[in-house]
Amino acid sequence: MARNAEKAMTALARFRQAQLEEGKVKERRPFLASECDDLQKAEKWRRQIISEVSKKVAQIQNAGLGEFRIRDLNDEINKLLREKGHWEVRIHELGGPDYARIGPRMLDHQGKEVPGNRGYKYFGAARDLPGVRELFEQEPPAPPRKTRGELMKEIDADYYGYRDEDDGVLVPLEQEEEKIAIAAAAEQWRATHGVEGSRGEGEEEEEENIYAVEDESDEEQQDRLPEGEPGQEFIAHVPVPSQKEVEEALIRRKKMELLQKYASEALMAQSEEAKVLMGL
Repeated sequence: MARNAEKAMTALARFRQAQLEEGKVKERRPFLASECDDLQKAEKWRRQIISEVSKKVAQIQNAGLGEFRIRDLNDEINKLLREKGHWEVRIHELGGPDYARIGPRMLDHQGKEVPGNRGYKYFGAARDLPGVRELFEQEPPAPPRKTRGELMKEIDADYYGYRDEDDGVLVPLEQEEEKIAIAAAAEQWRATHGVEGSRGEGEEEEEENIYAVEDESDEEQQDRLPEGEPGQEFIAHVPVPSQKEVEEALIRRKKMELLQKYASEALMAQSEEAKVLMGL
């Protein structure tokens, strides 16, 4: 009995008793923000949540707490942040300020906004946990795309294969392969059509050359050669005007240019009528 009497006389017991007597028992925060109808109390609960978040953020900086304790602390911080958001909405509904718009953002030690996945954020040592570190690693920047002009800069005749035969190696190899392919095709054709007899080694079948040109006699060649230029052959596939016709065409063109430049439309019309009357 003496022990219980001593406990009752301690300063803490007397202080607690005084609080109960005066009705100053500490009020608990409502579980739902919608249950609070007093703006001042809503502000008080919001400040209380911010204080709890600050304490837990300071605790989670210690990487020696262990993985499980760090994950629990990070979950508790995110839970308090969601609750703070509910109280801010309730404060705005009661006529208070809109903290979602004017309130400070949650920043990390580098001054960047704390990233997360669909509202879930990581703080302190939780950022270095297995599976979380990869979320904060920045992807390497994509290589810059070349413009059309840069792509066309490297394209030349070699790109299209126009100079593949200039080295003198490809053409002989293709000729050899062509001969082998022709011989194999001819042998297959003979076997298919039942043609007897095959050519011996060194024997080649004479084929009609459709590109052959008959040799002309010397007299015919001399007839086609212009005078004064022996040994050169000129073939005109289109009618070529003479020098006199070219000069007349240039004179007519010059006259038309002068008429268009100095003559009036009326004068040109009279000139055309005179030509018609004269039959020119």
